[in-house]
Amino acid sequence: MAEAVGQAMASQGAVCVFGDPGRGKTAAVRMALHEVPPGWKVTWVPVPVRPSVAGMRRAVFDALGLAGRFPHTSALADAAVTGALGEARVLVVDEAQRLPVPCLEYLQSLWDHPGTRVTLVLCGAGSERALSGLPQLASRVVAWQEVPRLTGAEVATVVTGFHPLWRTVPAADLTWIDRSCAHGTFRTWAALTAHLQNALLTIADASIDRALLRRLFQLVAPSL
Repeated sequence: MAEAVGQAMASQGAVCVFGDPGRGKTAAVRMALHEVPPGWKVTWVPVPVRPSVAGMRRAVFDALGLAGRFPHTSALADAAVTGALGEARVLVVDEAQRLPVPCLEYLQSLWDHPGTRVTLVLCGAGSERALSGLPQLASRVVAWQEVPRLTGAEVATVVTGFHPLWRTVPAADLTWIDRSCAHGTFRTWAALTAHLQNALLTIADASIDRALLRRLFQLVAPSL
């Protein structure tokens, strides 16, 4: 993910991050953008509940943290936004699969503006299908980055990098957790991490053993 985003930043292009729900797309993007080259800033733009061009314009304005009230005309709002995008910036749009073509066209217009320096990261389950409706934007994607289910060989590296708690757990137990509960789904690992932190803080003399982990399995996957 870091390599894909780095390539896009170098060419001022776009990245499409896709894959089934729960695979860790958002987390991977956040980790890849944790440290960016000097001079770059990262802005996360939320997708409005009912996506429209007006809503996206407001979402970008607010995400950039621009001073003053939101302008009363679209021309003034666009001038403020493009002015702020004159400095190198990564715009990350999560849940991009929810954007209709007009909203994608608006994002492309910000990218195409001669005064902006924008790298666009579109992330979401089905975002690659949303882009198929706008070939002009799809053609500028320099990296189509799929986030698959974690393989057994990847689990230990990924989860110990995600949170230090897992570094105290033997590799054999990490494999057991994945086979018994997580099944390569990053979202399940993230939920287990939160429950494990809470258990260690609230249960007297709690230790990370299989008995405790089995209890946590029931919190994230009650059918187990």
